[in-house]
Amino acid sequence: MSFPVYLPLGPLRLHPHFVVEALAYFIGYRVYLKQRKRSGDHLSNPDRLWIVAAAICGAAIGSKLLYWLGDPAVTVHRWNDLFYLMAGKTIVGGLIGGLIAVEVTKRRLGILTRTGDLFAIPLCVGIAIGRIGCFLSGLSDDTYGIPTDLAWGVDFGDGVGRHPVQLYEIGWLGLLAIWLGLARKPHRQGDLFKGFMVGYFVFRLAVDFLKPGITFGGLTSIQWACVIMLLYYCRDLPHLFQIKEAATR
Repeated sequence: MSFPVYLPLGPLRLHPHFVVEALAYFIGYRVYLKQRKRSGDHLSNPDRLWIVAAAICGAAIGSKLLYWLGDPAVTVHRWNDLFYLMAGKTIVGGLIGGLIAVEVTKRRLGILTRTGDLFAIPLCVGIAIGRIGCFLSGLSDDTYGIPTDLAWGVDFGDGVGRHPVQLYEIGWLGLLAIWLGLARKPHRQGDLFKGFMVGYFVFRLAVDFLKPGITFGGLTSIQWACVIMLLYYCRDLPHLFQIKEAATR
């Protein structure tokens, strides 16, 4: 396999990152609509639109900010390079930025209902699909792993077998979605979303040791962000471990 794996569309050859990312948004949103229909969401349409808009804007800002913090020296050096500033983003930063923006918006609107549960499984699906695009993009996507001698190491085009961390993430998100789908009902509002966030941040904290990156105190900026968020959610851990229904029930 030669990377990037361009996708044919008639006479065109499309870069996989953009095609699969668009597919991830589309399918993730369809899953969200299905979840909302099942749940009987009682938010008014204006409130729902404000929350979704806040999530999108916050995610866009957060994903950029954490990306720029990944290598502060390069960011300072290329502060006037529009392509660099707009090209990169991180999922961890997007999740954190979206969370902050939604909480601020809900407080201003006086909404006390927990609204994140509907996004938990759609996020698993959307991120997993997006990682397919990251994998097919190869080295150009900057999401590859460090070199490995393991049999399943993947050569993305530089002659080096690397950890296919994108595939690891897809597998983890699949397991996380199954776990969330088997959640016991009734459960506390917000626990599914918190379960997703904790599960994802734990994975990223661990798997990013298998990725190249600039470290500060032994961790990358993304890993430090994961640590902070896990500390934020630590008070909820006793409840989160109770949301899964035993398979024998």
